[in-house]
Amino acid sequence: MQIGVYGAGYLGTVVSACLADFGTPVGCCHPDSSQMVAMAQGNVPFHEKNLTEVIKRNVRSGRLAYSTDIESFARKAQVIFLAEDSPQHLADLAMRIARAASKPPVLSIVTPVPVGTASAIGRRLTEAGLRADIVSQPMFFTSGCAIEDFNWPDRIILGTDSNDAVLAIKQIFHSLVMRGVPVIVTNHETAELVRESATAFVATKISFINELASLCEHVNADAVSLSLALGLDKKIAPRCLQPGAGMGGLFAESDMDSLADLAQRNGVSLKVLSAAREVNHGLADQIIEKISKCVQSIQNKDVGILGLAFKPNTNSVAGSSSMRLAKTLIAQGARVRAYDPVALPDARIELNGSVHYCESPYAAAEGVDALVVGTGWPEFRGLDFNRIKQSLRRPLIVDTKNLLDSVRLRAMGFEYVGVGRG
Repeated sequence: MQIGVYGAGYLGTVVSACLADFGTPVGCCHPDSSQMVAMAQGNVPFHEKNLTEVIKRNVRSGRLAYSTDIESFARKAQVIFLAEDSPQHLADLAMRIARAASKPPVLSIVTPVPVGTASAIGRRLTEAGLRADIVSQPMFFTSGCAIEDFNWPDRIILGTDSNDAVLAIKQIFHSLVMRGVPVIVTNHETAELVRESATAFVATKISFINELASLCEHVNADAVSLSLALGLDKKIAPRCLQPGAGMGGLFAESDMDSLADLAQRNGVSLKVLSAAREVNHGLADQIIEKISKCVQSIQNKDVGILGLAFKPNTNSVAGSSSMRLAKTLIAQGARVRAYDPVALPDARIELNGSVHYCESPYAAAEGVDALVVGTGWPEFRGLDFNRIKQSLRRPLIVDTKNLLDSVRLRAMGFEYVGVGRG
């Protein structure tokens, strides 16, 4: 079966490469020829663990090809995954593919879309006298772990009323189905709502442990031990239960915006979601308070930030608590030095020239009044902290991810401030 993937952003690149890794011929299409050439050469414009290797392997084997010819692409592929990062023009794209296809295609919508999108596209096709089997297929990727998430999903969601489409998708994902990955077949609206609801639920879980971490600081409790104990409860589970984490990522804010808008339009109040978002957005202010307590005033102070990505193993700064922290520090008169292994180019676009970007974590620590661990990159655990201590104006480390060994650092003479550690 010839498979097509339309899209050359994050989703399209990941989905096309991983589908080809199943051993099936995949064509990836997008009108940007320079981007298609770059992808065929394995030059991925973002950081995603192991993705470049997967692309190169499948291009070499002939299973993955890139094209700008959408008409030829539509004629060849029986199943096409619509995997643009944005839903803008998605209906027009579906119309164009349906017109060019040699027979009615299966169109699987991977792009994050508002509830009601697939049904609206189906109606437009019908009104134009065109046919296609529409499937709402949200995929759940964690930046930095997308390859693993694709190959080991918790479930496969298929929103459609077409049995033929379900059989075709199951055939493509045969290896996962045979492994026992649950397949949930439902209607379009439910499938679309699953993605937004999952994002909102994770945001709620993260915000709740962060609120408990604040309480821990007032009652001499330890939030790390608390989260471990809670996570071992099967009803709760440990993922996304680390104090200090923030809810970020390429699609997180748009998913929650879409869900909030849907609820408002239908007269439903999602109070829990509103509270979770408020807590998440307030993380930067809490870190500012911690720093201020130690250095009296933020104004005219130098602060170093280690990590700007919203999480390790990605260059995405979307929704990053470190980025919010940097902006808040600058707004309050601080001077900021920052280092990140891969996210500096993206950070420069958002922060412009207001931050001094450093080529190493040691440069970020040079002469600062406080050093903040903003992203939990594992490599920060292995830094030479004797060297760090000599570089700092004041031996103050604010660890927003509870990444470092607090006992060791305090024994070395550091003033160590974690999150939720009384």
